[in-house]
Order: sequence, then C-alpha cells, then structure tokens
Amino acid sequence: MVKYLADLSKLEFSEQKLEETAGQMTDIINLMDTVKEIDVTYDAYKDNHDVFLPELRCDSVVPSMATDKIVSNAVSSDNCFVVPKVVE
Repeated sequence: MVKYLADLSKLEFSEQKLEETAGQMTDIINLMDTVKEIDVTYDAYKDNHDVFLPELRCDSVVPSMATDKIVSNAVSSDNCFVVPKVVE
C-alpha cells in the first residue's frame, strides 16, 4: 500500500524507507483507533465551566457608516473598490 501511495505521489523510496514508512503509518492508524475510543459527547455544563456570562458584552445594533462616505475613497464610481491584480 505504501509503495502504491508513493507511486501516486511521485515519490521514490528505498525498500528500507518503504518498510519504515509502513511502520509509521501503522502507528498512526493505531493511534487513530485509540482516539476513536475516547468519549467526546458534549456536555454544556461540564464543557463551559470557564465561561462567565456576566462578563460578555451585550449585542446592540448600531448604525453603520454611510455607503457614500465609504465609497468616496474608491477609484471607480461603480460603488466598488478596485484593487491591483495580484494573480495572473
């Protein structure tokens, strides 16, 4: 499998390196199997014990800046900003 993946990736490995990589991949898969066994159910009371709600700010609606004022700095008059092309 490692040889097949290496060929797909256009990588060249010696036989010793292929065996070493296969062992490392097996270790990673075993680790992921261990991680799957961990209970990750969400408990709102247990998981949020460090959040103090009185310290959070209130969301409030505030008027935004007028579009005419924002676009007054734009080069184009089509209500948009023109930026230099960075990708060919």
